[in-house]
Amino acid sequence: MRIYNVIGYGLIVVYALACMAFAPPALGPWAGLAVGAVYFVACWFVGGVYLSCVIHMGIAHRALDYKAWFVKAITIVNNTFGVYIDPVTWINRHRLHHRFSDHAGDPNKLASDGAWRTLVLCLFPYKTEINVANDDILKTWPFRLVSNPVFAVAASVFNIWLLSVLVHDLRFALVMWIVFRVFALWINMIQNYWTHDRRFGYRHHDDERDNAMNIGEWLPVTVTFSACLQNNHHHSPGLLRLSHKDSEYDFGFTAVKAMKALGLVQATRTGVEIPKEVPLTSLGF
Repeated sequence: MRIYNVIGYGLIVVYALACMAFAPPALGPWAGLAVGAVYFVACWFVGGVYLSCVIHMGIAHRALDYKAWFVKAITIVNNTFGVYIDPVTWINRHRLHHRFSDHAGDPNKLASDGAWRTLVLCLFPYKTEINVANDDILKTWPFRLVSNPVFAVAASVFNIWLLSVLVHDLRFALVMWIVFRVFALWINMIQNYWTHDRRFGYRHHDDERDNAMNIGEWLPVTVTFSACLQNNHHHSPGLLRLSHKDSEYDFGFTAVKAMKALGLVQATRTGVEIPKEVPLTSLGF
C-alpha cells in the first residue's frame, strides 16, 4: 500500500478513536463516534463540492457553468461552517500553478521541493505577484465577504463555538475541528505533492512540461473529488471531467452529474470539447 494511502486511512482511524476518547460522558464513545462521523462527512462533502467541483472546474477553468446563486451560497456555507478556503486567492494560485507547474512561478511546489517543504507550502504558499483572478463573480459581495481576512478569523472562531454548542463540550469540538483539518491538509498534500512526483501514480499523457501524475486508488479519488487525476487534468484543463478513460474511477464527475440532474450546472462550450488524444468516445454528460 502506498504511503499516501497509509497516512489517509491512518488519519481516519485516529479521528474515529479521538472522537470516541474525547466524547463527553453524556454522549459516550459510540454516540461520540456517530457525531464525529456526521461532522467529518458533512465537512468533506460540502468542501469537496465547493472547492473541486465549483471553484476549481466551474470558475478557475470555466469547464462548468453553475447557477450563480448556488456558487455564492456554497461559498458562504463552506467558509462559515466548514474548512475555510479563500476562493479568490485559491483561484489565482491555481491558475498560476497551471501556467508554471513545477517551475519557478508555481505557488504550490517546485520540482525540487520535497515532502516537508511542500507540507509547509500547503499552509504558506510561495508569494505571487501576478493577479489572474479577475472574474466578475469574484467581485460580488459573497466573494468579497469571505475573502476578507477578518471574515476568515471570525468564521473559524464561530465555527468552533457553534460546534461546541451543538455537542455541549468545547474539548470534543476542538478535537473534531483540529483532526479533521489535519485530514484536509493530507488531501492538499495528495494534490500538491504526491500527484506532482513522478515516483507515484501513472500517466496517460507524457507531457514533459510538468510532473503531474494520476493517482487512481479509491480513497484519494473519493476524498479529492477526482482532483488527484492530475496528469489527465493538466493535459486538458478545460475538459469538464478529470477521467480520460471510462474505466477510471471518477467520483468528482459522478457528483457533477448529480448536480446536473438537480439543474444546478451545465457544461460550457470548452468543457465538452474532447481532445483527440483522449480515448473517450463521449463524455457521458
